[in-house]
Amino acid sequence: MSGPQVDTVAPTDQLPAEAEVVIVGGGIIGTSTALFLAQRGVSVVLCEKGHIAGEQSSRNWGWVRKTRRDPREIPLVIESLRLWERMNETVEAETGFRTTGILFAAETDEDVTRCETWLDYARPYQLDARLISGAELDALMPGASKMWKAALYSASDGRAEPQKAAPAVALAARRAGAVILTDCAVRGVERTGGRISAAVTERGTIRCKSLVVAGGAWSRRFVSDLGLRLPQLKVRASVARTAPLDGVPETALWCKDAAFRKRLDGGYNIADGFANVAPITPDSFRFFNDFLPVMKMDWEALKLRLDSRFVQEWREAAPVPLDQTSPYEKVRVLDPKPDSRFTRGAVASLARRFPAFNNARIVQEWAGMIDVMPDVVPVISAVDEVPGLVIATGFSGHGFGIGPGAGRLVADIVMGTSPIVDPTPFRFSRFTDGSRPQPVSGI
Repeated sequence: MSGPQVDTVAPTDQLPAEAEVVIVGGGIIGTSTALFLAQRGVSVVLCEKGHIAGEQSSRNWGWVRKTRRDPREIPLVIESLRLWERMNETVEAETGFRTTGILFAAETDEDVTRCETWLDYARPYQLDARLISGAELDALMPGASKMWKAALYSASDGRAEPQKAAPAVALAARRAGAVILTDCAVRGVERTGGRISAAVTERGTIRCKSLVVAGGAWSRRFVSDLGLRLPQLKVRASVARTAPLDGVPETALWCKDAAFRKRLDGGYNIADGFANVAPITPDSFRFFNDFLPVMKMDWEALKLRLDSRFVQEWREAAPVPLDQTSPYEKVRVLDPKPDSRFTRGAVASLARRFPAFNNARIVQEWAGMIDVMPDVVPVISAVDEVPGLVIATGFSGHGFGIGPGAGRLVADIVMGTSPIVDPTPFRFSRFTDGSRPQPVSGI
């Protein structure tokens, strides 16, 4: 198996003895955090156990959207889109960002009601999202043999290239003064008086004042070694990439059996818009009650599977002494096998609706592990129990589009400055303060 080809970030060999901040994880969240900290003159070291954007940050659909976001995320994604709109200029490189619009199809009256419910949530933010139908919908989806009842559409949403974006941000962070280390796993931390005082990597120790865990699907295991309970599970999502294809709409589309968006190379990323595989692991039982509300809500979309991950995660769960090889070194990149049945089915479904997709040639398929929280909202938060620790994880499939804004918010939290948005909805303590966090229903 092999994931998508990601732009290369050349390794740095020298391990700094100290830094103000160490970041664990080189995805879009970690690299964005490094960039915003370095731009403020903070000494920062980013440690990635594999290569930059090796996991879900390069394996997602590439959507950058406000539409159909959880209402708690809307303020942050608004700020993130503002950052995306000038990202190529900021990082002095091509990230693939383009404002091309995103459309969510509504096939039934119930779907239309769900769209209207979301618009009610979004109305205070004065977004440009709206319901469209008829000739306006036809114009956005040219060549469709059958049209939907309506669609939720935002012209200001866009797309970017996951295989380019985080590497470009990482290189910009390096130019701003950050140290970017690849093939350098952080095995754990040292604490002095309960506070983070060092990151212990496979290459040696880096003294630091703060540590940011932006490890995606690995974050739960990392913080569990600190005695913290983070109710996070993994969901496997698969994507197909086509060769360049003519006659397909520019506007990205989601419907219940397929989703697509145009790539910078003229091809398309295609996925099943309504199928995700949830591997059954020991954590599935550990966090069963936490995830019961979302399971009830999205039962049709979750495909439970018992596979090799159960034994693998059971074996790697125990703490490992910091002077021994960690699980992060044994598995540099999570590279699960894609579910071709879903991706090929999505292509076939699109071909039935858009004749141009009959000419689609799949040149690659891949899968990635999405880090999911019980309320489908990320944790972006300092942790009171471990001073100096900041967690940024659980983006639940929304991390790529929200990444720059999340990185900016993490930088604000680390520095103790006025946050770009109110971080309260993303607090770690919501899982222990009696809030009983749940996903928003009806959207």
